[in-house]
Amino acid sequence: MSFLRNPRDLIAIGVLALLLAIAAYATLGMSGSVTSPVPTEFTVDGRTYAFTYIATNNAQRAAGLMNRQVTNTTTMLFAFPAMGNYQFWMYDTNTSLDMIWINATGNTGRVVYVYADAQPCSLSCPNYPTSSSVDCKANYVIEAKAGFAAANGIEVGTQIQFG
Repeated sequence: MSFLRNPRDLIAIGVLALLLAIAAYATLGMSGSVTSPVPTEFTVDGRTYAFTYIATNNAQRAAGLMNRQVTNTTTMLFAFPAMGNYQFWMYDTNTSLDMIWINATGNTGRVVYVYADAQPCSLSCPNYPTSSSVDCKANYVIEAKAGFAAANGIEVGTQIQFG
């Protein structure tokens, strides 16, 4: 292993290893997947709800509740790999939905934005939140049938526990 005795070779190997590590990190980040444990239920005001559906990657988040039957007990968790201002649309959704953005650390979160009664669409679909001036940095979004947020007293500032 005489090539390891030359300092320039060691530097070149170090630079190559660093570039490979950066490329691997960028590739993993591009998938938009969540690697930490993802909650399977949430509790608000003493009531616990199991998530019917969970989206942890870009393909699942893009499909969302599209073409799914949504009942009064259906809830879907959208988990993101980092805090951000994430927008949603209602393309081919079968019913109106409430969308609840949550900024969470560990198992505790705080609601930072609620969009109630988002209407389904099939052609020209708006994004929610509709205003780019809305700052709703979140790492989770919950979708449920329209009326869920009001019926459960969920508004900006509401504390949510994840389990």
